[in-house]
Amino acid sequence: MVSGFLRRLLAPAPAPVGHKDATLALAALLVRVARSDGDYAAAEKTRIDRVMMAREGLSESGAAALRQEAEVLEAEAPDTVRFTRALKEAVPPEERLGLVEGLWSVVLADGGRDASEDRLMRLVVSLLGVTDVESGIARQRALRAEN
Repeated sequence: MVSGFLRRLLAPAPAPVGHKDATLALAALLVRVARSDGDYAAAEKTRIDRVMMAREGLSESGAAALRQEAEVLEAEAPDTVRFTRALKEAVPPEERLGLVEGLWSVVLADGGRDASEDRLMRLVVSLLGVTDVESGIARQRALRAEN
C-alpha cells in the first residue's frame, strides 16, 4: 500500500487522491512534524493516534496501525510538498484549519516547540493555503485543548 501511494504521489502528473490516500497523507504529515525536532516522543505518537481517531473515527488499534504505515511512508517520501498537495486537493479550504490544528497539537504534545518544528509548520501552513493568522488561531485552539 505504501509503495503504491508513494508512486502515485511521485508521478509527474499525479491524479487527485481519494479519501483513503488523503488520510494516509495526513498521518504521514503528522509523523513528519513529530519527527522534525529529532525526538519522536511517545506523547507525539499518542497524539497522532488521537488526531486520526477524532478525524477519521478510527479505533485505537486502527489509528495505531495507520500511524505505523504512515511512519514507513514518511521515512520514504522525499519531501513534504507531496503530502500537502494531496491534502490540498482532497480537503476543502474551509476544513484545512482543522488539519493545521491537528498538526499544532502534535507539535505541542511533547510540552514545547522547537525551531525546526516551527519552520516546518510555516512551510506546511503556507503549502496548505492557510494564513499565518489562521495558523495562530489553530495553535491557540490546540493549546486550549491541551489544558
